[in-house]
Amino acid sequence: MKNTALLIIDVQNAMFDESNPIHEGEQLLNNLKELIIHARTSNVPVLFVQHNDEEFVTGTHPWEIHSSIAPQIGEVVVQKNTPDSFHKTELHEILKARHIQNLIIAGNQTEYCIDTTTRRARSLGYKVTLVSDAHRTWNTDDLSAKQIIDHHNKVLANAFASLKETKEIQFSETSKNHA
Repeated sequence: MKNTALLIIDVQNAMFDESNPIHEGEQLLNNLKELIIHARTSNVPVLFVQHNDEEFVTGTHPWEIHSSIAPQIGEVVVQKNTPDSFHKTELHEILKARHIQNLIIAGNQTEYCIDTTTRRARSLGYKVTLVSDAHRTWNTDDLSAKQIIDHHNKVLANAFASLKETKEIQFSETSKNHA
């Protein structure tokens, strides 16, 4: 699919720290691995976004992309320091240069980087598919992680993205219009 890319956001080691792991982190990694394998075997570009701040300090172990889904040589890794993967990054230019029109989005953190990037991608004119079972967050004092994920899936599906589960994502040429 020449006009589709898989965008993996902020799947960094700090998210899987045993002292405060992200909700269902192992399942997230399994879903992401499945998406990445299918994208790569279908020659669909896989792009990674990596967050930088006081917790995710460049070059440290917490900042590194989780080894189970690490980028391959030649795959794009975009550095960001806000929840918006497009804000003051080269992501939009990279996608335009590759003639990408469709984005399949997965990763972390549901209510911040996933939400903001999904909305921004739509406002920039991309057709967005949010992988409903391949983004995560943590429990808060008021809501469970599952409640947050479910809420954002519903809100984003209303105007910003189509929702599909990992098993529904197809990267083959015959499903170009259905990814």
